[in-house]
Amino acid sequence: MKKYKIGYTSGVYDMFHIGHLNILRRAKEMCETLVVGVTTDELCFSRKNKYPIICQSDRKAIVSAIKFVDKVVDQFDMDKFRMVKELGADVVFVGSDWKGTPSWNKYEEEFKLIGCIVEYLDHTDGISSTILRDKLNFK
Repeated sequence: MKKYKIGYTSGVYDMFHIGHLNILRRAKEMCETLVVGVTTDELCFSRKNKYPIICQSDRKAIVSAIKFVDKVVDQFDMDKFRMVKELGADVVFVGSDWKGTPSWNKYEEEFKLIGCIVEYLDHTDGISSTILRDKLNFK
């Protein structure tokens, strides 16, 4: 039996790579239903001052095709608390590189109030969309 009923994770998933796949696989191993939020192009630009290489509709299609993913939703904003409430999620998965950061310490406290916890999953070293951009000389 899986530890959690509904899990949620989100990301840009630009230039989908093994690190993305590892997070989704590990998350699905712990929950019955895995919902994945894919960041909109506009939100990505507002946060990083650059658009993804791959457009949102294509990134959603890629993530939807992953066998570990049960449902894909748009991530229009950074209000993870609202999304957790809407989905009835009892767990949020995020990479271990976020553990101990002020923003995720705050999320942990907020989620606890509605019976949701944060599971930090090991980051895959040596790969990221930023590394891929650099290798391809995209700025």
